[in-house]
Order: sequence, then structure tokens, then C-alpha cells
Amino acid sequence: MPQSEIVNRDSKIYKHIFFDLDHTIWDFDKNAEETLHELYGVYKLRGVGLHSADLFIETYTRNNHKLWAQYHLGEITKLELRDARFKTTFMELGLHPDLIPADFEDAYVNLCPTKTNLFPHAHETLAYLKGKYTLHLISNGFKDSSQLKINGCNLGEYFANIIISEDVGVNKPDPQIFRHAIELAGGTIEESVMIGDSIEADIRGAMGVGMDAIYFNPFHLDKPADVTLQIHHLKELTQIL
Repeated sequence: MPQSEIVNRDSKIYKHIFFDLDHTIWDFDKNAEETLHELYGVYKLRGVGLHSADLFIETYTRNNHKLWAQYHLGEITKLELRDARFKTTFMELGLHPDLIPADFEDAYVNLCPTKTNLFPHAHETLAYLKGKYTLHLISNGFKDSSQLKINGCNLGEYFANIIISEDVGVNKPDPQIFRHAIELAGGTIEESVMIGDSIEADIRGAMGVGMDAIYFNPFHLDKPADVTLQIHHLKELTQIL
């Protein structure tokens, strides 16, 4: 890891580590892909004109990421996100509105959070960090789905506090959710660090209140100049923290 990427532990003593959940610990895209492959068969989508499951998943993933970015910024509501992501995908792929399965979103929401794919070394890394720091979770994910993911993957044991944006009333990157999380932890901004995959929601959100942040970048995307710390694998945290 480049020297500039290493946290100087002599000058910075962390006590509290805040993690994002989706796309950081819980492998959202992998779990969504598994779910959509199953539902593609259950709903016999090939028979109504969607001849490629891979194209369906690729189109959904692109639309879902775009809508979640809007949700993070408060531009759309939870209901609008859920109403749009599959409807937009089906229509983009040319499916006649009368053929769009009315309960597809509900089926997806019920099945996807039960999937248990995590990023490599998630449990190992969290166990290591829990021995040295107090860990917390801050998620913009929906409350019921997040709880299913946490319970199904046995993640709850690692975190002293689980902060869900629906409970707080604002999403990351709103400063209020970070201040609320720090107050709940009984810590300070100076002794806290945020780890997440979203530049806007996690990294710039934390930086906006003066908190250090580590960008989880498993796909080696271009790193903006204002983001100083990044990792590509969760296990790297055991080397720098």
C-alpha cells in the first residue's frame, strides 16, 4: 500500500470505527445478482420477451445505482426508489407495461436481504477490529431489509450501535446522521473514522463534519483528489488500524 494511504497511528488515535453496510460489508451487487437470476426464472421473464438474464441484471444494476445516488441526496423517497427501479428497467428493455409483474419489487425485497454474500474477509476483519476499537454501523439501507441482512450474516455481534437512516430521519451525507452516530457512540469526531464505498454518502459525508474517512474501493475506481485514504480489500484494515 502506498505510504500516503497508511493511517499514522502515532498521531491519530481512533476509538470508534463507523462502517457502511451495503457495498462495503454486505456484497449488494452479488446478492442482487443471485436474487434476480432466481426471479428471472420464477417469473418466466424469457417467455415475455426478456431473452437475456444478464442484460436484465446489468440494466437493473445501472438504474438501481442511479436511483440510490438520488436517494442518498434526498432527491427521491424510499417509495419512489422502489416504484421506479424495476419499472424503469422493464420499460427500458421494451417490456409492455401490461406484462410487468406487479409484485416483482415485493418479491425482490423479500428475497434479496436473505442472501449472505459478504466481501472477502469481512468476519475476520470485523473480529480483529472489534478487539481494538468500538465498531458502529451507519446505513442508508431500509430498516427491515438491513436488519435481515445483519441477522442473516451474523453481523450484529460486532457493532455497539446500528444507525439506520430511516430511524434518524436523514440519509448520509447529511451531517445530522454523523453527529447523531458520534453522540450515540459517546465519542468525538477526532477519535472516529468512517469506512464506506460511497464517495458522496460515506466519504464526503464524514469529511463534511471533520471526521476521517477510508474509501472502500474494491473495483479500483478512480479516486477523487480530495479522498486521501482508500483500501481495495477489507483485510487491509488489519494492516493500517
